[in-house]
Amino acid sequence: MRSTVGRAPRSADRRSTGAAPTNWLRSIRFSGFTVLMLVILVLFVVIVAPGARIFIEQRQQIADLQQNLKAAEAQNSSLTSDVARWSDPAYIRAEARDRLYYVMPGETSFLVLNDTGTGQAGSTAPVSSDIQTTQSDWIASLLVSGLTAGLSTQTPDQLGLTPTGAATPDGTAPTGAATPDGTTQ
Repeated sequence: MRSTVGRAPRSADRRSTGAAPTNWLRSIRFSGFTVLMLVILVLFVVIVAPGARIFIEQRQQIADLQQNLKAAEAQNSSLTSDVARWSDPAYIRAEARDRLYYVMPGETSFLVLNDTGTGQAGSTAPVSSDIQTTQSDWIASLLVSGLTAGLSTQTPDQLGLTPTGAATPDGTAPTGAATPDGTTQ
């Protein structure tokens, strides 16, 4: 049995010295097994990790190539069916009629232009909100203008309206109006 007489407890020593944070590092002891495991772990990372990366990249390339192969096989089957279709004389005749507008001897071909039907008109959305709404009542303005012109007893000169190029009451052309030879007065 050990005697602890004259010694301070171990925890008291650590608290009193102030070097407690570095003591735990000094207390770590490596056994031969621990060193061997660390060496094996480092070798694993150095040797196996690059090989694993290459393996994963190759698997991805294989998956991409298999997908490309399936797409090529689908395109091949589509083209094979097109070749079989174009080998049929009836299909060739139908395509010549549809695409090139060919007709057989004795047949009459009719080509309908603008075959859009009344129900297939464009969208019903307005082109512009400015175009759809008017700023004034143009029908009332037209009616007032017509009534004023028809019922007025005043001449255009009295109203201050002289039509462009019209002769004045004395029979001469207004100032600034063009003469028949193209000059202005």
